[in-house]
Amino acid sequence: MKPKFGVVVFPGSNCDHDAYFSLHKVLNYDVEFLWHKDTDLKQSDVIVLPGGFSYGDYLRTGSIARFSPIMNSVIEFAEKGGKVIGICNGFQILLEAGLLPGVMLKNKSLQFVCKDITLSVENYDTIFTKGIEKERTLKIPVAHGEGNYFADEATISKLIKNNQIVFKYSSADSTDDEYNPNGSVLDIAGIINEKGNILGMMPHPERCCDPVLGKTDGAFIFNSIAKYIYN
Repeated sequence: MKPKFGVVVFPGSNCDHDAYFSLHKVLNYDVEFLWHKDTDLKQSDVIVLPGGFSYGDYLRTGSIARFSPIMNSVIEFAEKGGKVIGICNGFQILLEAGLLPGVMLKNKSLQFVCKDITLSVENYDTIFTKGIEKERTLKIPVAHGEGNYFADEATISKLIKNNQIVFKYSSADSTDDEYNPNGSVLDIAGIINEKGNILGMMPHPERCCDPVLGKTDGAFIFNSIAKYIYN
C-alpha cells in the first residue's frame, strides 16, 4: 500500500512542483497539490510544506504563511499524529507555527547559499530515517538565505535529551571547509518534534531523487516515510 502525499502550495512556493515531480513521477507515489486557501487535506497521509518564498521574502520567512487557512488543518492533522515534513521554507513555517521549537536567522555570511552539502544522520530511529543505512552520510543540496537555526540553551538541551536532532551538516566526505552553510547552532540541519511525526529540514531532498540528476540521496527520506508509515 502506498501513502498519499499532499503538497501545500503557498503564493511564492517554488519547490512545490519539484516535490510533486520527485514523489509522483520518480518515486511513483500518489500526490496531490493543496492550495493554501483551502482547508481540505484531501485524505493525504503525509503533508509536505515545500521550499520557496511563501508570501514573498520581505518579512521573517514563513511568518505569514503560518496564518494560511490550510495551516489550521495541517496543525490539527499534526497534533493528531499525522506525518508532516517541512523543507527549507516549509521548515521555517513549522517553526513559525510552533510545531517545532526554535527560530531561523539569516545565514551567518549574510549571503544566499546554494550548493550540495553533506549530512550526518544523528537519529536513525525515526520514520524519516529508518530506511537509511547506518553510518551513511547524505549528499543533499541547500538553497537559502535564512537557514541559520537557533534555539536557546534549554531548548537545545531538550532536543539533545529527546534525540530530536535528526540531521547535522557534516565535514565527513566534504572538501568544503565551510561545511555548515549558514552557521546553524550545533550544525543542526533538521529536527523532529517530541512525538516524532513532524520533520523540519533546511536541505532539499526533493531535488536529489531522480537518477538523471546523478544524485538520489533524497529518496531515502521519502521512501523511509512510505515504508514505515504503514508498519
